[in-house]
Amino acid sequence: MDSLGRSDTDLQAAPADPKGIRRHSRRLGDVLIADDIIDEHTLRQALERQKQTGQFLGEVLVSQGFVKPAVLGKYLSQRTGFPFVDLSEKEIDYSIAREVPEVLARGKCVLPFESTAKTVRVAFADPLNLAVVDELTARLGKTVTPFLALRTDIEEAINRVYSLRHKAETVLDQLPDLGEFDIEEDLEAAAEDAPIVRLVNNVVDGAISLGASDIHLEPNEDNVRVRYRMDGLLHEQMIIPKHHAPAVVSRLKIMSHMDIAERRRPQDGRFSTKGPDGKEYDVRVSVVSTVYGEKVVMRLLLKSASWAVLTKLGFFPEQLSSFETFIKRPHGIVLVCGPTGSGKSTTLHAALHEINDPTLNINTIEDPVEYRVAGVNHIQVNSKIGMTFASGLRTLVRQDPDVIMVGEIRDSETAEIAVQAALTGHLVLSTLHTNDAPGALVRLQHMGVEPFLIASSVIGVVGQRLIRHVCPDCKTMIPATDAQIAQFGLTAEKGKVPMLPHGNGCRRCAKRGLRGRQAVYEVMPMTDPIRERVLARASGEQIKDLAQSEGMLTMRHSGIQKMLEGLTTPEEILRVLFVEE
Repeated sequence: MDSLGRSDTDLQAAPADPKGIRRHSRRLGDVLIADDIIDEHTLRQALERQKQTGQFLGEVLVSQGFVKPAVLGKYLSQRTGFPFVDLSEKEIDYSIAREVPEVLARGKCVLPFESTAKTVRVAFADPLNLAVVDELTARLGKTVTPFLALRTDIEEAINRVYSLRHKAETVLDQLPDLGEFDIEEDLEAAAEDAPIVRLVNNVVDGAISLGASDIHLEPNEDNVRVRYRMDGLLHEQMIIPKHHAPAVVSRLKIMSHMDIAERRRPQDGRFSTKGPDGKEYDVRVSVVSTVYGEKVVMRLLLKSASWAVLTKLGFFPEQLSSFETFIKRPHGIVLVCGPTGSGKSTTLHAALHEINDPTLNINTIEDPVEYRVAGVNHIQVNSKIGMTFASGLRTLVRQDPDVIMVGEIRDSETAEIAVQAALTGHLVLSTLHTNDAPGALVRLQHMGVEPFLIASSVIGVVGQRLIRHVCPDCKTMIPATDAQIAQFGLTAEKGKVPMLPHGNGCRRCAKRGLRGRQAVYEVMPMTDPIRERVLARASGEQIKDLAQSEGMLTMRHSGIQKMLEGLTTPEEILRVLFVEE
C-alpha cells in the first residue's frame, strides 16, 4: 500500500461522509474533491503531472501548491494510521538526527527529528517498512515512533541536517596549520591528507545534495569563499581558511588530472564521482590564477540524466507545436538563442531526445559534451588537434548524417558550413548568443552569411531565458501596485486589481521565496513575410515587429503570462526580462 496515495488507491478506515458514502472506499483525489480541498480540474492536472514524474499523488498536489502539507497530512494520517509531520515547519534535533548515518537516511528516506529518554520520533516516507524500523531501533537503542512525512520534505531536511557547513567545520577542526608550501612534494602530501580529502568530498557532495549546478572556490585576501550556483544565482555556503587553500586546490587538481606544480596558467580537467544520492556525476573543473590565489569553478553534470521533456521545459502549447514542427522537418536550420546559462543546451538535447530514432543518423559537435544520448554520436571540440566547430561540422557532413547539432555557431566559417549543410538536405540544430529570436537573423548577416541563404535555410528561431518559480509552499497572492500595472501593461477586469504572486520565504526554499526554474520562450517561424524582410536587410526591431504582428509571443509577454498564472514573481520578471529597458 502506498503511504502517500497513488491515484488508484483508497483511504483507510474513516467514518461515513455526509453523503452516506464510506470514505474508506474512495480514492484520495475523490475525498479531497468531496471536502472542497481541490476541484476536478486541479485533480486532472495533478494526475497528468503524476504520469510525467512518477511521484505519489499527495507529493504532486503539495509540490504544485494545490494543497498545503498540513492539510494533506490529515488525510494521509487517516489513510495510514500514522501521525503526519511537516518537517519544513519542525525544529529538528540535529544531535539525534545525526546518530543515523547519512547514507542510511538517504537510502531509506528516514530521519529522526525528536527524542525523549526512551523513544525517538522518526519521519518515514514509508512507515510500513518494519525492517527499517527494527534497524533504527537497534541502532538508536530506543523505541522508534514512526511518523509519516512527504519524501521531498525528508530529503530537504536531510540536506539541512547533513549540511556542508556542519561537515566542513568538523573537518576543518581536524586540520593542522598547513602553512605555506614551496615545493611540489609537500603540496601533494597535504592534498592527499585524509582531512583535506574529506573536506573536498564534502564540498562536492554538499553541492550535489542541494541540486547546485556549479561550485565556486574564490580566494580573497584572508580566506576562500565557497559558493554554489542554485537556480541560476550564487549563494555562499562556507569559508575555508586561506592557509588551507593550496592543499584544497591541489587535491582538486590531482582528481582532475592537472599539473599541481603549475599555478600561473589556466588549467581544465574533469573527474567522476558518486553523489550522496548514489548517482554518478561528471565534474568539469576550471582553475585560473587571481591576485589572491587560484580560483576554481566546477560544473556538475549528472551522467544518467533523466532527459528533459519538451512538454516540461516551459513552452506554451502553441509555442511547443511550432517548435515540434521545426525539429521534425527533414532539412533546414533551427536556432536557439540566448545568453550563457539560459538553458539553450537543455532545449536542444530535449529536441534530440524527441526526434531520436533508430532510422536516423544523429550527430553532435559540442564544447564540451555535457550530455550523452543513447543512439546519438557525440564529438568533442578539441582545438589542440584542430577539431573546431567548423572542421568538425565539415567532417560530419561527410558522415551521411540526417541530423547535426552544433553546440554553438561562433564564427562565419561555422555559419556558412551550417547553412550549406541545411541546404543540402540535413537538419541542423544550433545556438547563437543573441538577445532574442529576430536578432539571430541579423547576427548571421553580420557573420557574412548572405540574406538569400538565410532566407532559404532557416526554418525557425527560438529565444529563451530561465526564470525562477515562486515557492508553492510560501506563495501568497497580493494586489498589484499601480507601478506594476503600468510596467507590465496589466488591465483591471471589472474594476478588480490583478493579484500577483509573492514568496514569503520558508524552509523549503531556504527563505528565498523562489524554488526551481523554467524557461520562457519566444518561437519565431520563418514565414514568407519575414523572409522578405531578411532579403531587404531589415533590422532586428523591424523583424520583431512583423513577427509579433503574425502572432509571436515574445519572451517578455511569455514571462508576464507565467506571472499572471502564479508561477513566478514580478521581481523575477523584472530581473530577467526587463533588464534591457
